[in-house]
Amino acid sequence: MISPDTHLQIGALLFEGIDQMDLTGPFEVLSRVPNSTYRIFGKTTASVRDGRRLCLTPDAALADAPQLDMLHVPGGAGQEGVMDDEEVLGWVRRQAQGARIVFSVCTGALILGAAGLLKGKRATTHWNSFHLLPYFGAVPVNERIVVEGNFVFASGVTSGIDGALRVAALLRGDEAAQVLQLGMQYAPEPPFRSGTPETAPAAVLASARNAVRAITAQREQTARRMAQRLGVAVANAG
Repeated sequence: MISPDTHLQIGALLFEGIDQMDLTGPFEVLSRVPNSTYRIFGKTTASVRDGRRLCLTPDAALADAPQLDMLHVPGGAGQEGVMDDEEVLGWVRRQAQGARIVFSVCTGALILGAAGLLKGKRATTHWNSFHLLPYFGAVPVNERIVVEGNFVFASGVTSGIDGALRVAALLRGDEAAQVLQLGMQYAPEPPFRSGTPETAPAAVLASARNAVRAITAQREQTARRMAQRLGVAVANAG
């Protein structure tokens, strides 16, 4: 917990093809953290479209970001376009080096991996990319939220809300995080138990895997390239 008298700079990375809920779910929590400023940063100040064509606009460009106390890295299919973008990856590295907490949601973990920040770390990501974590030197942990030092990883999409509440507790204490949770009336009661590969019916899991087959294959090719670039040896990677 950080002194409530310390003003916190909280910021998120925005890019084309982001999954908006990876951004906006945690935003609902983190923008309410007491005595803090939450801003969204893009390569430029131009608007981008998320994976479903929702228009999102950054508050400022990466170059104008202060040193953040908490770095929020969302995921989404557009993560592929970031993996070889050294301008963005360099910004992520620099921010992570000075941040008190680094928080990734979904395939935002792969962006951290491409920046070389996952080596030796326990981490998680979306179930459909979970098998790629070793290519970045990470130790995969099949949990919804993983806390590893000052890194917090949320597995996929809606888990970003859970992860953000964990981050809020680390920043301002459990009671402050619970106040935020109550204000949001966050007490999910899903009608089905299909939220994980382990609980989803086989037919549902097969359908979901088929729907993302193309991006999964693309991500695996990219992960293999990243492993070579990072000097990470992965068993059976050939």
